[in-house]
Amino acid sequence: MDNDKISCPICSEEFSSTIIENHVSKCLFLNESTSKESFKDESPARKYVKLNNTKAKKSDLGLVKKKTTLIESSINIDSQIPKTSFNTNTDKEIKKLFGNDYIPLAERMRPTTLLGYVGQLHILGPSTILYQLLNKFEIPNIILWGPPGCGKTSLANVIAHICKTKSNGKIRYVKLSAAMAGVNEVKEIITIATNELKFNRRTVVFMDEIHRFNKNQQDVFLPHVESGIITLVGATTENPSFSLNSALLSRCRVIVLEKLNISNLICILSKAVISLEGIVHNSNKISENITQVPKFIIDEPTIEWLAGTSDGDARIALGGLELAVQCKLPNNEDFLKNGPVTITLDDIKESLKKTHMLYDKKGDQHYDMISALHKSVRASDENASLYWLTRMILGGEDPNYIARRLVRMACEDIGLEDPKALEIAINTMHGCKMIGMSECNVLLAQCTIYLARAPKSRLMEDALRAAQRVIAEHKGPQPGVPLHLRNAPTKLMKNLGYSKGYNMKHKNESGLNYLPEGLENINFFDYH
Repeated sequence: MDNDKISCPICSEEFSSTIIENHVSKCLFLNESTSKESFKDESPARKYVKLNNTKAKKSDLGLVKKKTTLIESSINIDSQIPKTSFNTNTDKEIKKLFGNDYIPLAERMRPTTLLGYVGQLHILGPSTILYQLLNKFEIPNIILWGPPGCGKTSLANVIAHICKTKSNGKIRYVKLSAAMAGVNEVKEIITIATNELKFNRRTVVFMDEIHRFNKNQQDVFLPHVESGIITLVGATTENPSFSLNSALLSRCRVIVLEKLNISNLICILSKAVISLEGIVHNSNKISENITQVPKFIIDEPTIEWLAGTSDGDARIALGGLELAVQCKLPNNEDFLKNGPVTITLDDIKESLKKTHMLYDKKGDQHYDMISALHKSVRASDENASLYWLTRMILGGEDPNYIARRLVRMACEDIGLEDPKALEIAINTMHGCKMIGMSECNVLLAQCTIYLARAPKSRLMEDALRAAQRVIAEHKGPQPGVPLHLRNAPTKLMKNLGYSKGYNMKHKNESGLNYLPEGLENINFFDYH
C-alpha cells in the first residue's frame, strides 16, 4: 500500500502515501504560484475528491479529505493560520481573499501608485532618486525610518503594487512583520527566493518593524542582500543607527520620512470622506459635480481641526474620522427617510477625546526632548524651557528622570555663578520622589524656570573636560603622586621620603607643588 501513488491536491504531483501528508503541508504554505488559484473558486482538494471519487481507494480518499479539511481551515480567517503568508498579494487583497468584509479605513486608504501617495516630497518629489528608481520599476535595498502614521507601510504598498503589476511577473513581493515572523520564516523565504532566481525572478522582502529583530537576528539578511538573492525593504520607527546592525545599514539606503503636515492630512481625509460616500462642505462655495445623495456631510473647519490634532499621524486622523462616521451614519431606512447626516466638530472631538501627541519614553523622542530642554535652559529661554518640560510631562515622562537632569544642568551650566541652583535642583529631585506625579509637576516647573533665569557659567564643565583631556592625552605612564603629598603611616615609608617637607600652608606660602612633575604650572580654568 505504501507504494501506491497519491496525487497532491495542491501541485498535482504524485507521491507515495507515506510522504504525501508532509508534502501537502509544505506545499500548502510555501507554493506561492498555486496559492492564488486555490482561493478563487473551489479548492484543489475538493476538485481532487470529485474527479477521483469513483477511482480512488477509500484509504486514499480519507487522506485527501484530511488534507481538504487542512486547506479549508487555513482559508478560514477565524482558524489558526501560519505566522507569515508567502504570496505576492497586498494586505488589502489578502483580507479580501480571507473573506474579511471589514477593513479599517486607514487600510482601505493605502495608495497603490506614486501619484496617489500623499506627502514626503523630499524623498518622492519628481527629481528625487527614489522616485526615479520606482518609476523605472527598480527597487533598491532601503530602510524606511519615520514616526508612526507617516506613510512607511503605504510606500511599501506602492512598491508591492509595482512588483505585482509592472514587473511582468519577474518580481515577487513578500511581506513580513518582525512582530510575528522569526528567523526560520526568513530562511524559508530566502530558500524560495534562491530557487526563484534560477528562473530569473527576483524577490522583494518587506520587513515591517525590523528593529524588533535583534542585531544577531538581522545577520540572516546580510549575505543574501549582498548577493542579490533578495531585495530588502525595511520599516522602523526606531533610529537605525542604534537599532539596526551596522553591516546591514551599509548595504541599505536609509530613507527618512517626516511627520505629515496639516495640508497632507487634509488631503488624505478629504479622499477618505469621498470613499465613505460623504462630502466635505465648504460654506464659501456650492458643491459641484454631486451625482448622488451623500450619506453624510462634514465641513472643512472640522476636517482642518482633525488634521491639526493628529500630530502628523494619518492613522490617528483616519481612525478619528471613521469612528465619528460609524457613530453618526444612519441605517438605510433612516437615510431614505431623513437624508444625509451632518458630522460636527463635537462628533470628531468625541471620537478622539483628546489631542494625540507622539512621545516615546524609550526612543528618539525621549532623547530629543530632554536635549531641547537642556539647551533651552542653557540659553536662558524660560518660555522654551517650560514648553519642552510640559511636552515631556504630558507625554508621560518619568519626573525623577527630568529632576536628575535638572541637577546636572545646575552644575554644568550654572555652577559657581549661582551655587544655590544646585541646592534647589536636589531639593526638587527629593520632592518628586516624595509626592510623585501629577503633584510634582509644579516643582519641576519652578526649578526649570529658576535654572533658565539663573546666571550661566560653563567654568566647572570646561575645567573638568580640560583635566580629562590632559590625562587622556598624556604620553607614557601616568606620573606618580609627589612624595611630599603621600601619607607615611609606617617607618619604612618615612625613610623613603613619604610626606617629607609637607606643611598645611596655602600653596603660595608653602613652597610646594601639588601637581605631578611636568604639570606644575597647568591651569585647567584657562586651558585651551
